[in-house]
Amino acid sequence: MALTVWLLKNRFLVLLATGVLLVAGLVCWTRLPIDAFPDVTNTQVMILAKAPGLAAVDVEQRVSYLIEQAMRGLPRVKQVRSLSKAGLAQVVIVFEDGAETYWTRQVVFERMAQAREELPSGVEPELGPISTGLGEVFQYTLESDRHDLTELRTLQDWVVAPLLKPLPGVNEINSFGGYVKQYQVLLQPDKLLKYGLTMTQVVESIERNNANAAGGVIVQGWEQMYLRAVGLLRDIPDIERIVLKAKDGAPVYLRDVADVVIGSEPRQGAVTRDGKGEVVAGMVIMLKGENSKDVVSRVKATVEKTGSTLPEGARMIVF
Repeated sequence: MALTVWLLKNRFLVLLATGVLLVAGLVCWTRLPIDAFPDVTNTQVMILAKAPGLAAVDVEQRVSYLIEQAMRGLPRVKQVRSLSKAGLAQVVIVFEDGAETYWTRQVVFERMAQAREELPSGVEPELGPISTGLGEVFQYTLESDRHDLTELRTLQDWVVAPLLKPLPGVNEINSFGGYVKQYQVLLQPDKLLKYGLTMTQVVESIERNNANAAGGVIVQGWEQMYLRAVGLLRDIPDIERIVLKAKDGAPVYLRDVADVVIGSEPRQGAVTRDGKGEVVAGMVIMLKGENSKDVVSRVKATVEKTGSTLPEGARMIVF
């Protein structure tokens, strides 16, 4: 009875508190995360390691197993499992529920330093994205009647993906299909023997000649000028003019021992749509714990502006 009497005597306070609760409820309702399915993914950290040229059994023995062993004994770990494929190792460390995401990545990163010392040369493990199996929130394709698959993949990697990746809540942009452009140096073994060169010497020469160098500063009065040697390669003629050595006082150029052509990275698989041939596709991966409705809304708003940055004939189709 005392509570009832107090409520009746303080009607204004009761009405005010009711109004505050209603407003707070409406604000929370508008900010309520919406998703197609509840995300019940456990706390895990994924390690990915590319091992070009290695078969699946070699990847397991020389990469996956060593990383797994390095992760044994981490605090609050429930399970360590791996998947080994030709040229790729995937190791997943599952932690107890409640473990903080960035703490788990920190302890895994520290152990990775130990594993790197025992891995084959050229294999560099890296942490997977902070996402879950339900992080694939937006997909699209790039199509054109004027551009080939190499040009479309270049647009995806250098125009579209950089516009979408900085958006809040976006973890990464995955690209599929098309051909990744490369400048390829096709060596001719008989000419290497003729000039007494090895493949290692050619590779090192290309690396040395693809860089800018600082030359200091010249000060004159109130002005100063920075000196720099511009050596970044821009096109095929630049690559062909690289000097490998001198023979009988004459320079031996890269074009003397190799053909320089534009090609693409080796690939496995392709992307098609509606039975009309190959396309280039992109997938937006959401950061773990974000509101998918808000992230998709930001991506859609950016996609509408992206059309003006694409060359004529290229179009971005959302599905």
